[in-house]
Amino acid sequence: MMKKSLVAGLLAMALSGGAFAFHCPAEMKKIDEALAKNPMLAAEQMTEVKQLRAEGETLHKAGKHQEALDSLEKAKKILKIET
Repeated sequence: MMKKSLVAGLLAMALSGGAFAFHCPAEMKKIDEALAKNPMLAAEQMTEVKQLRAEGETLHKAGKHQEALDSLEKAKKILKIET
């Protein structure tokens, strides 16, 4: 019984990582679309958004999907993109 629970837990974790992986590009696209509209941001905010976006992509490519999503969420908050 314990083996089944362990296998089920590991399988769930493996599958959830994949779900995060597919979510990152969608969030990056939202940020890119908002940036294309030339939002009214202070220069410091624009720099921060671009850094967070780039960091999110780097983390995504490194397989660190939760960290990538955290970075992208910060950028979306500055851009006032609803989650």
